[in-house]
Amino acid sequence: MGSCASAEERFGRPFSNHPVPAESLGAFRLLFGLVMFVGLVRYVARGWVEIVLVRPTFFFKYPGFEWLPVFEPLGLYAVFGITAMAALAIALGVAYRWSVAIFFTGFTYIQLTDVTNYLNHYYLVVLVAALLFFLPADRALSVRSRSRGRRTVPRWSVDLLRFQVGVVYVYAALAKLGTDWLVYGQPLNLWMTALNELPLVGPWIGEPWVAVAMSWIGLSYDASVVPLLLWKRTRALAYAAVVVFHGFTWLFFDIGMFPFIMVAATTIFFEPDWPGSDIAGKTLGLVGVGRIGRSMARMAGAGFGARVLGHNAPVPPVRAERSDRFRLEGPAARALLAAYLVVQVALPARHWLYPGDVLWNEEGMRFSWKVMVREKNGAVTYRVVDPSSGRRWFVSPHEYLDWRQASEMSAQPDLILQLAQHIGWDFRKRGVDGARVYVDALVSLNGRPPQLMIDPSVDLMEVHGGIASATWILPGPRGAPPTIRVATD
Repeated sequence: MGSCASAEERFGRPFSNHPVPAESLGAFRLLFGLVMFVGLVRYVARGWVEIVLVRPTFFFKYPGFEWLPVFEPLGLYAVFGITAMAALAIALGVAYRWSVAIFFTGFTYIQLTDVTNYLNHYYLVVLVAALLFFLPADRALSVRSRSRGRRTVPRWSVDLLRFQVGVVYVYAALAKLGTDWLVYGQPLNLWMTALNELPLVGPWIGEPWVAVAMSWIGLSYDASVVPLLLWKRTRALAYAAVVVFHGFTWLFFDIGMFPFIMVAATTIFFEPDWPGSDIAGKTLGLVGVGRIGRSMARMAGAGFGARVLGHNAPVPPVRAERSDRFRLEGPAARALLAAYLVVQVALPARHWLYPGDVLWNEEGMRFSWKVMVREKNGAVTYRVVDPSSGRRWFVSPHEYLDWRQASEMSAQPDLILQLAQHIGWDFRKRGVDGARVYVDALVSLNGRPPQLMIDPSVDLMEVHGGIASATWILPGPRGAPPTIRVATD
């Protein structure tokens, strides 16, 4: 097919069964598996298993998963080890379906152990792992594909991952359309003032105008990167922007593996025939990772030889698979795909159904891709009352939680409620019949003065969680956040 052919002529309509080269899906799987293997090994090596899962004595549970046990240390390390090996097997394409299933189970279990462990990119990993189980991502750049020639996949399998990554960026951009972010540069202003000791950039990085400028750059990046990656003419520069943007966030802010996950995930926007396509070679050459990519490909024993990353070797023509069980056939399969797309669009938008500011009340905050848009700090004290004698006890969360859990809990109403009810049942077991639990929760949002988040007159033992709006959460702050300026000599 001529080089002037349009993308639709070469690869078919979006979400169609049109056969496309399997390389881009294989490269996504390879990079995803390697990043997750490194991330899990890093987690264990830094002692975070001990800090996050071994030391705590109380764990916050997701609704419906209260039954899930937290294993003893030996079991926890076994889960991490097995999950890490499954990630490496995913990268190599070894026992692919089993490896993905084991990785998904292990990683999801780790995330479900405690709500305070939630991070947006961990949620993205769970979703991607679930999708990979149903996608033929081992047809290229894998041990399986080594001696089988060039393979194809249905275009919808590539587009589904593009959609999933695109949703993250779109909702991250929408989350930044607020005055705190765009007018006052918060919370970036708070975080950047802490970097004033850095060499060269330290003296000016704490200036308020820098935070505002960076906030606008962040919004512009999130809002434009997906269409720019989709358009072939701007793809190389767009991917370079991905690497630079996430590189800076990794250097300046402690956000774990998120930058690496996004740098790897956005490669799915390359043409389906990358790493064999010339545009992929130019793009990765532009950001300086071409040699690394070639090394990873050789490690995978993928059998794509000189084609990798734009090497100008003959490329076999693409042929459709004779029998492809991954084709979308029939209304049931298409309805299932449509349902998944609708859920991924609707779930992050559910907070609009609740009154008030989601950054304050947290109703619909999780699973909504609101990345780095709020800084909250809280001070919580529980009041336990014996209704028969009137005796009172003042209880600190630190009596039940470690410092990390207490910090996360102190600004999230549903977690404050969950611990309150745990404390209440604990006192009832000790003989305080009908113990009532109230809370004084002072919370600061994006640097504002602390104010009460929870109605202190409400007995939290009588509150029932659910999807309804929580009337026991007080309205959030109305005033503008402060502007922090670093003092200079």
